Amino acid sequence: MKRLEGKVALVTGAGSGFGQGIAETFAREGAKVAVIDINADAAQKVAAAIGDSAIGLAADVAKASDVRTAVEKTLEAFGRLDIVVNNAGISHRNRPMLEVDEAEFDRVFAVNVKSIYLFAQAAVPVMQGQGGGVFINVGSTAGLRPRPGLTWYNGTKGAVHTITKSMAVELAPNQIRVCALAPVAGETPLLATFMGEDTPEKRAAFRGSIPLGRLSTPQDIANAALYLASDEASMITGVVLEVDGGRCI
Repeated sequence: MKRLEGKVALVTGAGSGFGQGIAETFAREGAKVAVIDINADAAQKVAAAIGDSAIGLAADVAKASDVRTAVEKTLEAFGRLDIVVNNAGISHRNRPMLEVDEAEFDRVFAVNVKSIYLFAQAAVPVMQGQGGGVFINVGSTAGLRPRPGLTWYNGTKGAVHTITKSMAVELAPNQIRVCALAPVAGETPLLATFMGEDTPEKRAAFRGSIPLGRLSTPQDIANAALYLASDEASMITGVVLEVDGGRCI
């Protein structure tokens, strides 16, 4: 039996990178999937490649109306909502903290942190009515082992981890599990932003900081998300699972 048979998942930032890998893996394991991305074409392309078990929806995860609509359309299409993966995220470019302007600061916190609040508002009542569910929030090694140049981004991921733990305790009586992933940087559109500039030397230095000697892949993150979303993890909540090749040690 497939590990997510009969489940319905909503994955944000699923038009590329980690989110795409998670959406494709969940569908392969039997879930029906709402592929959510701010880029409508990207969301629809990923959903079309998955097939009839997926829908592609455009949404800005920092806007309450978009989030409500995404949840409503998922329910209209599939009748329930078992798993929400808050994966969508952005960063300011790696640079001194005082060079990040207020508008950029606000946008990074809105996408990375406020989105979790908005999806909780929209999806928790649905899960309560069903008798349970799972949230998986994508944090980062940046929230566990922060480094200069990404100070405000690091702060958002620290918030993701703390929110995850608090949600887990508060929602446990409703049989709603809440876990987080802390990936090391991977081959995604955010990589160049993290490094400041994308050069072979920068990549080699970054890989050299990871004991297992490589960047993460979307499949690495998807495999971890699959476990946490599945019934195999039914006794696991409030964890921040490092998928980092040993970088945080």
